Parts: sequence; C-alpha cells; structure tokens
Amino acid sequence: MAYRDRLAASRAQRVGQNIELSNVAREPTPASPSTPGGGMSDLSTFLAEDTSIQQGIQQMRDNVAQISALRLRSLNAIDDETQAELNRIDVLTVETRGLMQELKGRIQRMEAAPMRTDIQLRSGRINLLRTKFLEAIQDYQREEQEGRAKSKARVERQLKIVKPDASPEEVAAAVEGGGQQIFAQALTTSTRYGESRAAYREVQERQQELQKVEVTLAELAQLFAEMGTLVEQQDAVVNSIESTAQDVAKDTEKALQNTEQAVVHARAYRKKKWICFFIFIIVLCILAIILGIVFGKK
Repeated sequence: MAYRDRLAASRAQRVGQNIELSNVAREPTPASPSTPGGGMSDLSTFLAEDTSIQQGIQQMRDNVAQISALRLRSLNAIDDETQAELNRIDVLTVETRGLMQELKGRIQRMEAAPMRTDIQLRSGRINLLRTKFLEAIQDYQREEQEGRAKSKARVERQLKIVKPDASPEEVAAAVEGGGQQIFAQALTTSTRYGESRAAYREVQERQQELQKVEVTLAELAQLFAEMGTLVEQQDAVVNSIESTAQDVAKDTEKALQNTEQAVVHARAYRKKKWICFFIFIIVLCILAIILGIVFGKK
C-alpha cells in the first residue's frame, strides 16, 4: 500500500512538469529558406541561410538539453513513469537525428555553392557554422556518454536489490542485456515480490535504453567524422581559391608594371624621335648655308 501511495504522489508531482517539457520538445524546427539552384550566390540569401542554420544548431542544443532533463527524471521515476519518460526521449532523439542530418546537408550545400564574390566573408561564415555544428555534436556525445554511465549504474543498483552479493561479472552481464536468470530466481524465491518485479522491469527498460544510446553514439561519431572530412576538403578548396586570387592579384600588378614601363618607353621613343627630327632639320640648315656660301662665291 505504501508503495502505491508513493507511486500516486510521484505521478501527481510530475503532471505539470510533463506538460511543460512536452511543449518545449515540440517547438518547430527553423525552416530552411528557399534557395533553388544557384540562389546561394546572392549574398543576402547566403546570410539568411547562415542565420537559419545557426537557429537550427541552437534547436539541436535545446533538444539535447531536454533529453538530459528527461533522462535525469526517468532515473527518479517509478514504474510506468519511467517508460513514459523514455518514450519522450525516443521522440526527441529521432527529431534531433533528423535535424542533424538536415543541418549537415545545408552546410554542405553552402560549401558547394560557387564563391565568386565576398570569398573571405563566405568562407569565414561557413567555418563558423562548421565549428558550432561540431561543438553541438560533441556536446550531444558527452550527454549520451553520461547517460550511458548513469543507466549502467542504475542497472547495477536494481540488480543488487534482488541480489545484494551480485558479482561484477553478473552486473556486466545485466548491463549487456542479460541477468534474466537472476531476476527469475528472485521472483520465485524472494519475499519482496513487488519490489523485485519493479526492479526487473526497470532493468529491462535500461537495457533497451543502453542499446539505443550505443546506436546514437555510433551515429554521432560517424557524423563527426564526415564533418571533419568536409572541413579538410573545404579548407583545400578555400586555399585553392585564395591562392588563385593571390596569383591573379600578382599577375594584375605585374601587368600594371609592364604597362607603366611600356608607357615610359613609348614616351622616351617619341622624345628621341623628335630630337632626331630637330637634328636632321639643323643639319639640313647647315648644309643649306654651306652650299649657299660655296655657290655664292662662284
């Protein structure tokens, strides 16, 4: 009877909190602006997409915070409340998984868009988005690792309720999904049937949760590796663009220098040509004077 009273009180205490968390968990994800074809070449469209992706990354962080809060509450919940919290964690996990894949694709499209103008600005914003996204993934990884550790500790605690002298091997087996024989024996021999049954049920729930956490951690590791590869590839592209831009600037400067030299040479050539012309005129005048003197004497 005391157990049932405690269950009812716990349920009543969490009703308001459940409604609040449920509303937050269902906040709409920021939508991607319409950018068909080469629309990303327009700077205003590029910056709008940048802002939208940052909002999506913040939504991802909010989801992870909700998962953390729900997981903590599930550790203190009783019977069917635990399953309810775990179900909501599943919903948020699926939503966050889809959001991460969407953000990855949108960042990839920004990176693939041709950067003809404002190269430094665009590459800087893309680098910042990648950094924030990778940091959010790492935060999610840490939360899942902490959740895994807490769930393992909970399994051990519940196992030792029915078998206080459980060995480390038995605890490890229960964490990995075993331990059914221990609980079956406890249910048939223990005088605390209700408590043993509740412990067995929670261990089963934690085992399922641990399997899902392992799947999430594997997906996060894969996503992090993919984004790391994209960083290396994009850095190579940006370096190539910057190198090309520097080469163009050097060639342009060299061409300007050559043009200036050509102008100087052209001016010098024209000056020398006029000097030669005046010398020729002077020579003609001198010859005319000499000829005039010679023929005048005759």
